[in-house]
Order: sequence, then C-alpha cells, then structure tokens
Amino acid sequence: MSIQRPRLALITTFGLGNLRPAPGTWGSLPPCALAALLCILPGGSSFLPHGTHAWVFYTLMLVILLLFSFACVAHADDAEMHFGKKDPSNVVADETAGMALTLCALPWFNTGAPTLALITLAFLFFRAADIIKPYPAYRLQSIPGGWGILIDDLIAALYAAAMLIAFTLPMKAA
Repeated sequence: MSIQRPRLALITTFGLGNLRPAPGTWGSLPPCALAALLCILPGGSSFLPHGTHAWVFYTLMLVILLLFSFACVAHADDAEMHFGKKDPSNVVADETAGMALTLCALPWFNTGAPTLALITLAFLFFRAADIIKPYPAYRLQSIPGGWGILIDDLIAALYAAAMLIAFTLPMKAA
C-alpha cells in the first residue's frame, strides 16, 4: 500500500527523514531553524522566549508539536506499511515534535547567553536524550503504532527540557 504524498511529506518532515546518515538528526532541525530564523530577523529578539512578542515563538513551537505529533499518531501505521518495517527511520515527525517541545523550555528570562547558543544546546540535549532513551522512553517505544513511535521522543524532549532548564536557571540575572 502506498501512503498519500501529503501524509508521507508530514511523516518524513518534508523528506528530511530520507536523508542519511542520522535521519532523526535531520528531522530535529526544522524547529531549531525556525527558532534561529526568529533570532536573526530584524527585531527578532522580541519574538524569542524572553522578548515582548514571545507568544509568537511559543505559538509556532506548539503548532509544530501538535501538527507533527498528530501526523505521527494518525499516519504511522500507513508509514510502517509503506516502508515495510516497524518504526522506520524515515519517519521523523516524532523527532520534529520532540524538538519543538524541547525548545519550549528555552528560558523566558534573559540569561545573557546568546540565544543561538541556547538553541544549539537544546538541540544537543534532545539528540542525546533521544539516542540514549532514558527511562521510561525505551520501554514505551514498544507501544504499537504511532503512539509507540512518538512517546519515546516526547519523553526524551522532557528530559532535554529539564537539562536545559537546569543549565540555564543559574544564569538568570538577579
């Protein structure tokens, strides 16, 4: 059975899941790229978590989280049949959703650290947690279908968010 192109595009994060090596890393990049773009736009700092228009940043991350989570849960069975295996590496909507969730933990206060550096740190924390799969992520990925594909990445995102908060909280200006 062939999966419809729009569904395939979402589940592979617009084809990034087909890139090698490390398709999960490629799938984690779009939320970071969007966050970085907000940094470099004229007046972009107002759109970042500690800016006056932070709601734009959080709304975009929430939309990415919900859209790619929905795609993963709704279309994973079709994707598994299309690619011929369980949790195919081409399916990276879960990484995209997880990275967006991690970026929601960017500090909403000014740390004095460059925001691009914090985005990079969030990316590294998420990729490490996604690869290591801390408890209970590893066990929960055995849930059948889209939830099994998605849940381990959301748990990894929570671990990465906790690491990011623990790292940046001491930087909070008094």
